Amino acid sequence: MPFDPTSRPLTAIEARVLATLMEKARTVPDSYPLSLNAVVTGCNQKTTRDPVMNLGDAQVQEALDALKLLSLVFETSGSRTTRYEHNFQRGVGVPEQSAVLLGLLMLRGPQTAGELRINAERWYRFADISSVEAFLDELQERSAEKGGPLVVLLPRAPGAREPRWAHLLCGPVDASNFGNNAEGSPPGLQARVDALEADVAALRATVQRLCTELGLPPEAAAE
Repeated sequence: MPFDPTSRPLTAIEARVLATLMEKARTVPDSYPLSLNAVVTGCNQKTTRDPVMNLGDAQVQEALDALKLLSLVFETSGSRTTRYEHNFQRGVGVPEQSAVLLGLLMLRGPQTAGELRINAERWYRFADISSVEAFLDELQERSAEKGGPLVVLLPRAPGAREPRWAHLLCGPVDASNFGNNAEGSPPGLQARVDALEADVAALRATVQRLCTELGLPPEAAAE
C-alpha cells in the first residue's frame, strides 16, 4: 500500500529531511547516502529552502526514525558511519518526474509550473512546462486506491500571473497561508500606507488652519 498522507501526514521536519535526501541523491551522488551530520546540514541550508529551518541532530534523527517506519527512508550498512537514503518513489508509488516535483515543493514551498521546471534543472530536465503540468495534473487526480491526491492547485492570488502548486504530503493546505503576500507587497506595507495617510491628513489640517489664519479661501487647502 503506497504512503497515504490522509491517514498519516508527514510533519514539516520529516518532509524537510525526506526532501533533502531526495535532493542530495540527485545533486551530489558521490556523497550519497548521507550521514546524520550531512542530513542536518542539508536541512538547514539558507538557500533553496522555504522556510529556512534550524534543526538539531536529535530532531533530524527522530524524523529519520519515523520515516524508516513508513518505509520512506532506509539505513545503509557497510560503513563505520550510519548513512541514510530515501525510498520515496517506491514508498509513495510515483514515477521519477512526479517525485522530483514533490521533492521541490517540499523544499521550496508553493511554486508555479514554470518555477518548478526551472528549479528542477539539477534534478531532472523537463522538456517544457506542459510536461510539468501533465505530471502535476496526474498527482492532483491520483485515485484514493493509490493514496489520494498529492498536490493541490492554489487559487491564483490577485496580481499574480499564474497559480502556484503545493504538496499535500503534510496534509491539507490552507491556501490563505500562502496568499497574504501574493501581490508581491513587502511585509508591513499596509502599516506604512496607513501611516502615510495619517501624515497627509495631518498636513491637510495644518494647511487648512493656515488658510483660515491668512484669510485665504478654503479651496486653497486642497490645491
